[in-house]
Amino acid sequence: MIQALVDYGLFLAKTLTLVLLIGALLMALMRARGRFHADGDRLEVTDLNGKYRDMARVLKQASLPKKAALKALKEERKARKRRDQAAEGKRRRIFVIDFHGDIKATEVASLRELITCVLMEAGEGDELLVRLENAGGVLAEHGLAASQLARVRGSKVRLTVAVDKVAASGGYLMACVADHIIAAPFAAVGSIGVVMQLPNFHRLLERRGVDFELHAAGEYKRTLTLFGENTDADREKVREQLEDTHRLFKDFIREYRQDVDLGQVATGEYWQGIQALDLGLVDAIKTSDDYLLEAGAEADLYLVAYTAHKRPLERLLAAVQGSVPRAWFGR
Repeated sequence: MIQALVDYGLFLAKTLTLVLLIGALLMALMRARGRFHADGDRLEVTDLNGKYRDMARVLKQASLPKKAALKALKEERKARKRRDQAAEGKRRRIFVIDFHGDIKATEVASLRELITCVLMEAGEGDELLVRLENAGGVLAEHGLAASQLARVRGSKVRLTVAVDKVAASGGYLMACVADHIIAAPFAAVGSIGVVMQLPNFHRLLERRGVDFELHAAGEYKRTLTLFGENTDADREKVREQLEDTHRLFKDFIREYRQDVDLGQVATGEYWQGIQALDLGLVDAIKTSDDYLLEAGAEADLYLVAYTAHKRPLERLLAAVQGSVPRAWFGR
């Protein structure tokens, strides 16, 4: 009976210890996260150095004997204190932004706010790391996203783009602006081309006895349509417009990556990261995780996220606009 009580007491002690550790981690993460709210919009800043340290501490406490874990933590704190004293406030900062692209590049609204925020605060020696995941989409939206990154390239802040999964077509339009591009070995990179596609229901409507009328002022106000009869002249004009857009796409890449052989890479194909390195589309093979872990030894890391408030009517209008056929950068 006594032994059972002792075992039960030990079980409760271990359970309580685990709960306290998890609670300490959560509290530390909350302290490491700063928030700003205004008019329904929200800016969040996370201290990534602190987050990584807290995660490592919890793992160390769970995997090492108690005395060994305490000793290791004390030594780590002393070493960090010595590093901080040696730096004397000279450590540079790396601001991290995540951009998850879709066909309409809907995160561009948040991106422009984040870029403005970083440029207002960052100084010489600081860096912006954009973890980019984008397979391309509508022309105007991705062009605006690339222009936002170009604001950083034209400043005193170093711009790095990390491609862990994909930066294709409009995604590569954004990535090519960076001072430095890193990519995971099998990330999809490239797809430097332009495409436009849409169905045509003219013959179906004609068989059903449905007339469709389209009136426009201006010879090329409307070319290809969903419901009217498309002519060879319409198709030729669209092809001409696509070629013009492709030429602008290549000129934009040439401005920022002058050593790339566009005759070889601007074919609409995409390559894995290792191949993209050989073609000059990226500068190094590395994941964003390794990049941040290495940089964290000599830089302060901050993940910055911005959430814009949208009313239901705004979301509806955005969806309607997305249904209009347009040229787009896509794989």
